Amino acid sequence: MNILIIGGAGYIGSHVAREFLDRGYKVTVFDNLSSGLRENLFPEASFIHGDILLYQKLKEAMEGQEAAVYLAAFKAVGESMIKPEKYSLNNITGTVNLLNAASEAGLKYIIFSSSAAVYGEPAYLPIDEKHPVNPENYYGFTKLEIEKFLGWYDRLKGIRYASLRYFNAAGYDVKGRITGLEQNPANLIPVIMEAASGMRSELAIFGDDYDTPDGTCIRDYIHVNDLATGHALALDYIAKNNKSLTVNLGSETGSSVMEVLQTARRVTGKPIPSRMAGRRPGDPARLTASAKLARELLGWQPQYSDMETLINTSWKAYAREAGNSCTR
Repeated sequence: MNILIIGGAGYIGSHVAREFLDRGYKVTVFDNLSSGLRENLFPEASFIHGDILLYQKLKEAMEGQEAAVYLAAFKAVGESMIKPEKYSLNNITGTVNLLNAASEAGLKYIIFSSSAAVYGEPAYLPIDEKHPVNPENYYGFTKLEIEKFLGWYDRLKGIRYASLRYFNAAGYDVKGRITGLEQNPANLIPVIMEAASGMRSELAIFGDDYDTPDGTCIRDYIHVNDLATGHALALDYIAKNNKSLTVNLGSETGSSVMEVLQTARRVTGKPIPSRMAGRRPGDPARLTASAKLARELLGWQPQYSDMETLINTSWKAYAREAGNSCTR
């Protein structure tokens, strides 16, 4: 099967591209390289330098493709609350372009990287797919709107989709094949890695007075290789069953900020300076997933999402980059 991976030079996208290549798919990466990196491109895959806001380029890229993986949305929660115009243009207008181009090109399947941000403040834990959707930031709002667009194009145009609601993606390829680091990360583990490798001076911990055992927020971390496997299994499912689906992809376990930091200090052997900062608005104390539906429908089971593997694979990528920087 021919598959177009939109955003396939980025952090998650490059892991997804590698997974599909390993499974024998003919892969084309479509990326504007605004956050993706050329070093994350694989020689076995074709590459098109393009943008989802350029409709004609997108339509041409879809010719001859049967499926697309959509990973090109902007994703910084804080920025989305300050610059909604930017997120409206890229995430909403870009999606309309993508769906219209897919319809025109006769694309059959779309795998969409959605987010747990669609749920908002948890009403209960663990969060399953029946949980109310009530995003508390503009980024989450755009992800939910994209899901609604996909539902309509399924109904009206017959484009089957899988909406994969990620929790906290982390880690790096367990075989060390992805070398490009995530650009301007805002998530905890890459920020800790930057502090460990000297790329930033310290880690800011946002709040230590939550109703958790150590007072810091608890989150559900999922290894990026496990996410990539979920994308491939989701495509298998919708192609086999001619039926769309929405599922969570999470580890179903929670780790606090301090637990992650302590594991990182032990694995890296670095002191990793940190300081306590005030709470951020809208940060719930706990967020953990139920991935029961993904297990039942897709046969998906995380293999690498224990904290030791998450930190170890991340540190190998960052230590390698730190070593390369010293020799330049």
